[in-house]
Amino acid sequence: MRGLQKHYHLMLLPGIALLVAFQLIPLFGVAIAFQDFNIGLGLARSPWIGLENFKYLFQIRDSKTIFYNTVFISGGKIIAGIVVPVTFAVLLNELRAAAFKRWVQTVVYLPHFLSWVILAGVLIDMLSTGGIVNRIIASFGGENIMFLASNDWFPWILIGSDTWKDFGFAAIVYLAALAGIDPTLYEAAEIDGATRWQKMRYITLPSLATTVILLATLSIGNILNAGFDQIFNLYNPLVYASGDVIDTYVYRVGLVQAQYGFATAVGLLKSVIGFVLIVVSYRLAYRFANYRIF
Repeated sequence: MRGLQKHYHLMLLPGIALLVAFQLIPLFGVAIAFQDFNIGLGLARSPWIGLENFKYLFQIRDSKTIFYNTVFISGGKIIAGIVVPVTFAVLLNELRAAAFKRWVQTVVYLPHFLSWVILAGVLIDMLSTGGIVNRIIASFGGENIMFLASNDWFPWILIGSDTWKDFGFAAIVYLAALAGIDPTLYEAAEIDGATRWQKMRYITLPSLATTVILLATLSIGNILNAGFDQIFNLYNPLVYASGDVIDTYVYRVGLVQAQYGFATAVGLLKSVIGFVLIVVSYRLAYRFANYRIF
């Protein structure tokens, strides 16, 4: 057994090495948040400025915009990412044709496995002024809408497209919960004369309540993760006011404008707040859904 254990530990070494190289060693770079970092001087010789980068963050107008956009977009995704999969799972569970049910499941799962690079290209083509959506609007006598250049439309496009991409995959959890419902409950309700809607209302939805509460509380920890990949591939300077979130702002300020210290400070603040929210979400999950990791 000891010989086998050694082999298992050796198998872990490549993964541990990658973890140390890309997750632990970069943590020393957090010091940049407290420096007026100069790439020519490096981490050791760049002057220390204390909390000046954080003070500057709360003084500029952009900070309110990016935090509001992040919470609004992420919150919308979380709400839609619960309501839509639950609705889909419940309706799919009511289907009796097994073959059609499997076909629907397969179709709605597919977008989840496509990258945002591909999906963004599809959305840009569909929502352009000459795209299929504007052609349909024009066919009904409407005027073209610049969806991806409108601050009114852009946040909702992000929320809607993210929900469309992932709701099929997210429904797996709810379908599993539905499969665990005792069928005798439905039989007893049917004997009492309950309709399908009543069985759904008084048996199916209450049985899903614990799962919904659990996933909703765990989602609180991701409220500051609005989806960098999606937004980066879809947004442009015209919609910075409504689409610029913390991650895209850090990218633009840090890598494009070379304000390394300030960008690191923004990213560090986000990480600290995110950590606190994760702790809170797990406490809430334990309290309301009796869920715990340890």
